[in-house]
Amino acid sequence: MPRIAYVNGRYVKHSDATVHIEDRGYQFADGVYEVCEVRHGVIVDMTRHLDRLNRSLGELRIAWPMTRSALVLVIRETLRRNHVRNGLFYLQVTRGVARRDHVFPPAGTPSSIVVTAKSTDQSAIAKKNANGIKAITVRDNRWDRVDIKSVGLLPNAMARQQAKEAGAQEAIYIDHHGMVKEGAATNVWIVDNEGNLVTRPAEHGILRGITRTTLMDVAAKLGVTIVERYFSVEEMMQAREVFITAATSICFPVVSIDGETIANGHPGSMSQKIREAFFDVAEKTAI
Repeated sequence: MPRIAYVNGRYVKHSDATVHIEDRGYQFADGVYEVCEVRHGVIVDMTRHLDRLNRSLGELRIAWPMTRSALVLVIRETLRRNHVRNGLFYLQVTRGVARRDHVFPPAGTPSSIVVTAKSTDQSAIAKKNANGIKAITVRDNRWDRVDIKSVGLLPNAMARQQAKEAGAQEAIYIDHHGMVKEGAATNVWIVDNEGNLVTRPAEHGILRGITRTTLMDVAAKLGVTIVERYFSVEEMMQAREVFITAATSICFPVVSIDGETIANGHPGSMSQKIREAFFDVAEKTAI
């Protein structure tokens, strides 16, 4: 069965899906996106993802392309048409199609929307959980408003490529004070010497990850203390555990950074506990 995409009111073959050459997402990266996990036939944390979409659109003054309830129907139908039970959906909203000009197009210009869905390799995810992943550190060279989930991801793509060329799977951004920010596509956590979970406050300097938010609910259920504070590269390298979180991976343990082994070089117990309890706490919406 061919993959199906939803593009501006039509369900089309993925291979035939197109957007206009003057779509502002293509011309200016003038748009936002969300990625949401599907697990065992249910959508994970959809309400929080759509809440964040609403915030991103509001921050950039982009109009919703349709009502929220209509978008939910489109998401479900796209997942059904692609027969996704374990995987993800991706949605992208841009300011729409208009003559190329840096200023916003005339009022009433309709937003553009694309929704795609695909199945993911669950065995590959399980292998990363069992073995852990490697990461590198990079200096942060992104714009200041990374709290908005915009499609302007060139620095992130460059950082991930740098990680790949170093034999790693993630790049961790470091600010000009030498403090840890977040991964190129993840939030970063450490377990400190007191056994607390530590992560950077979700200010303008990082994205408020949906998995990050739900993980806090998980930690509360497990009785684990979470501390939101800045931490240095040195503290990260000496931590009991380091792990990253994202919607498509939940919680990957990091066993090596910049070629140096973290703790004993094996996934730690905290990340395993969180991963095992995560789906008991996360919101689950039927397709």
